[in-house]
Formats: sequence, structure tokens, C-alpha cells
Amino acid sequence: MYWTLELASYLSDAPWPATKDELVDYSIRTGAPLEVVENLQAMEEEEEEIYEGIEDIWPDYPSEEDFLWNEDEY
Repeated sequence: MYWTLELASYLSDAPWPATKDELVDYSIRTGAPLEVVENLQAMEEEEEEIYEGIEDIWPDYPSEEDFLWNEDEY
């Protein structure tokens, strides 16, 4: 299982919080690449675990703080 920023972006509009099965269904319905579906299916799940956001799936997902963007300058 591997995640890239491009693959994770397909889940950015997912209906959070969601279970693994709901995320798999969402990614299939929205036409996400097969790699996204395979990554979700490969995740180990503990009894209907609820994921609150993409960070629960991919802890290294970059947040807005990771980008050096100063809104005050623009």
C-alpha cells in the first residue's frame, strides 16, 4: 500500500467520518484510480473503525501548515 498526494486528493471530498467500506464505495462511485481502491481495501480494519479524515488513513498527509504560504503578504 502506498499513498501519494495525487491519490489522497481523490478522498479529499469524501463524506467524513466514514468507515473503510464507505470510503471504498465512495472512491468507486467517483471514479478514483484503481490504486486508491486497492489501498483502501489493503488497510487493516478493527471492527467498523470510523475514520475522521484523510490523516487517519495517511498520517503524512500534508496540512496547510506544511506549506510556506503567508496569506498576509497577498
